[in-house]
Amino acid sequence: MFKKTHGLTIVGCILLVVSGLWLSEAGAIEAEEFRVAFIELLELKPAKYLGVETYGRDSQTIDQKLSQFYHKNDLQPFWANADGPGKRARQIYDALLSADKEGLDPKRYFIDRIEKYWNSTEAAEILRLDVLLSLGLVRYVADLREGRVEPFKLDPELFATARDFELNWDDLRQQVLAAQDMKAFLDSQAPPFTQYRKLKTALMKYREIKANGGWESVPEGEILKPGMEDERMPLIRKRLAVTGDLTTDSMGGTGYDEKTVAGVKRFQTRHGLAADGVIGRETVSTMNVPVDRRIRHILINMERYRWLNTSEVERVLAVNIAHFRILGIKNGSLEIAMPAIVGKAYHETPVFSDTIKYIVINPYWNIPNSIAKNEMLPKLKKNPNYLKEKNIRLLNGWDPDAKEVDSTTLDWKSMGEKDIVRYRLRQDPGPNNALGTIKFIFPNKYNVYLHDTPAHSLFQQRKRAFSHGCIRVSKPAELASYVLGGEKEGWGIEKIKQIIAGGERTVARPAKPYPIYILYRTVTVDPDSGEINFFPDVYGRDALLEKALF
Repeated sequence: MFKKTHGLTIVGCILLVVSGLWLSEAGAIEAEEFRVAFIELLELKPAKYLGVETYGRDSQTIDQKLSQFYHKNDLQPFWANADGPGKRARQIYDALLSADKEGLDPKRYFIDRIEKYWNSTEAAEILRLDVLLSLGLVRYVADLREGRVEPFKLDPELFATARDFELNWDDLRQQVLAAQDMKAFLDSQAPPFTQYRKLKTALMKYREIKANGGWESVPEGEILKPGMEDERMPLIRKRLAVTGDLTTDSMGGTGYDEKTVAGVKRFQTRHGLAADGVIGRETVSTMNVPVDRRIRHILINMERYRWLNTSEVERVLAVNIAHFRILGIKNGSLEIAMPAIVGKAYHETPVFSDTIKYIVINPYWNIPNSIAKNEMLPKLKKNPNYLKEKNIRLLNGWDPDAKEVDSTTLDWKSMGEKDIVRYRLRQDPGPNNALGTIKFIFPNKYNVYLHDTPAHSLFQQRKRAFSHGCIRVSKPAELASYVLGGEKEGWGIEKIKQIIAGGERTVARPAKPYPIYILYRTVTVDPDSGEINFFPDVYGRDALLEKALF
């Protein structure tokens, strides 16, 4: 466990010293003898040796905290005594041993070393056991409450604020000392979200599938449509049966019958595919993703829930980028859901959380400089009337009292990118406004918000990554009514539609700031049916996180 010095481990040398102190004439170690032994053990910097680091804290910091932890306890062990490990030690050990149920690796919490010293009667080894239990506990709690990965390091721009919680170690110490039932305390450290608990159940299911042999690959072949014959059909049925998409006593037969079609459609729906019952290359490829990969996908999404603030909120709006969906959740139950459009691959929607401060009905669109330079300017060089045609005003600056300029009088052909950003381009409310009829504002560093769109036909697409990073809403009036409290708060859907029809810019505020999470979840579990859904990694973020975790 520790480095060697002249043929003996350093701790081995300590053992020679301490073991003589362990048994007094009365047959039990005394408090002062514990202090001497602990001082020497802590000086070896066990966290540094074991490579213990957590989010935002290196091993040196952890060793300092560990030393403070034991010094505040008068250099006495927390979990063991002369008779060996106590009840709380057993509860910590049991939690660390079963860390795999939380999607974590028990080996990460020094289980092998803890087991090595568990039955020891030697003083130094009992002290090492106590320190190992403390380090294992700290790392386990940190992993559950903060996650194993620092999202900022995956992509400093897109994940700058993906984690919105950081463990307070002084609070943790107080909680640990106050906890007589360590099992209950450690159980409470897991993310409290309904989806996290559902993913734990999904993890158990797919691990059981793996233990039973997983599933066989389906060979590629011609596209299969209902009613066709194919020798692969028995294998396809078995594949669907393994994951519960098909229940049938008859796995044989080469005909693509109605019952199997229903199973295929269910499988396609669960995997974000077009649920047309046609077995093509994409469906076969998705069927052939190995069970080990699916388990990793579940583990990756469990990790993402550890980045979130665990403070309880009654209602929250959640955007799942990977599923192209907006969800309204109250006390863990789904109340409203609708399709969304998110950023293109080169305008990725970032991950963060915030609160909706207000909603604008019939909004202006102040066109960002990046769009003005890269999209508007080329069009104006070809057509000086472009802004007029799109109902976009040109203002001579960004000040509130900026004056309007007649855009048709400017020499756009000679204007460069540095020139156009001196102006403000503002599109008036109306049917062609790029923000549609409503926008939802939660001020953030990314300048991302939710808004309506005049291009509602895009919501019919299965993969809806079309925006510049903002999230487009398919049912803006319904969502606005929901966030504002509905009829109860005087914001029924009909009232909102009347304001839209009036065309006047109107600002409405929720009774209190409304929490919103912009998430990236490639695995979800239906809260009612328990169906496990896997979605394509549209931005390749699973691959980044998988590399960091595994």
